[in-house]
Amino acid sequence: MKTRIKKNDLVYVMRGRSAGQRQASRVLAVFPKTGRALVEGVNMVRKHQRARSQTGERGIIEKEAPIDLSNVMAIDSVTNEPTRIRMKINEDGTHERVSVEGNPIRIAR
Repeated sequence: MKTRIKKNDLVYVMRGRSAGQRQASRVLAVFPKTGRALVEGVNMVRKHQRARSQTGERGIIEKEAPIDLSNVMAIDSVTNEPTRIRMKINEDGTHERVSVEGNPIRIAR
């Protein structure tokens, strides 16, 4: 599946348990084959984990689970609102991701 969302983009969650918070979250990883992404602090699940070594993490841990890409939208850098993304081809032939309004997309630093 072709995706316009990349790692380290700032996104809003539009649907699901974390929807409506209007809180920017950073994309930790994108899985294009399954059409899902790992978003920081979103879709937290509890997992029972056995220690793999003497000093390893064990017990019930909380971690992010992947969320569908259709449930997130990138943030426009100028208006700070969720927006759809388009690809713009510059004069020198390079591709650039821009919002529908033509503004660049925010990337977490």
